[in-house]
Amino acid sequence: MPEANTLTAEEKDAGFRLLFDGKTTAGWRGYRRETMFPQWQVIEGALTLVPDTKPDHGHDIVSVEQFTCFELRLDWKLGMRGNSGVMYHVRETANAPYETGPEIQLLDDLNHPDAKNGPERRAGACYAMYAPTVSTVRPVGEWNELKVIVDGDHVEHHLNGRMVVDYVLGSEDWNRRVKASKFVDWKGYASERQGHLCLQDHTDRVAFRNIRIRPV
Repeated sequence: MPEANTLTAEEKDAGFRLLFDGKTTAGWRGYRRETMFPQWQVIEGALTLVPDTKPDHGHDIVSVEQFTCFELRLDWKLGMRGNSGVMYHVRETANAPYETGPEIQLLDDLNHPDAKNGPERRAGACYAMYAPTVSTVRPVGEWNELKVIVDGDHVEHHLNGRMVVDYVLGSEDWNRRVKASKFVDWKGYASERQGHLCLQDHTDRVAFRNIRIRPV
């Protein structure tokens, strides 16, 4: 297995670059801040959220850069009953990043209560919109491999080598689902085609590594 936070020769040839160097939080900052939240630390080569003693939401972080069409690959790991997410096309015009950017759900499906609220809230889902077609999430404590492809309006979520979600932003089906969701009153939701990547603070410890991206 390649060393963490490095690119393989194939990835370099394909145009990937790292968004996390495995040593610092360079390239990331707090949502609507110029600096990084102290709750995010680099631990054993992973960008890790270490919740406060009294956990509180609000320490989401975003990439300094903005992206339009891309392939994102990263590894993520949660603890028991963990919950987090990765968002894209996030704009800093709302109180929270999930009000503008669609979310790829990261969850301990077996133990977190949100998994019982519907399949569209389970690991790999487009949160509250599209359920994964198959469960591929690994046991708690193991690393999961996420790949997200945003090619124009077409978006794919791949989890541990399997495509689990496939949708088209702004399509008739997408708009129908938005109207039936809590997002219907959020005027900025999924309206942009460029924005930041976001790693979510959902009060649970979560770690990310091997964060790399290429344009498509």
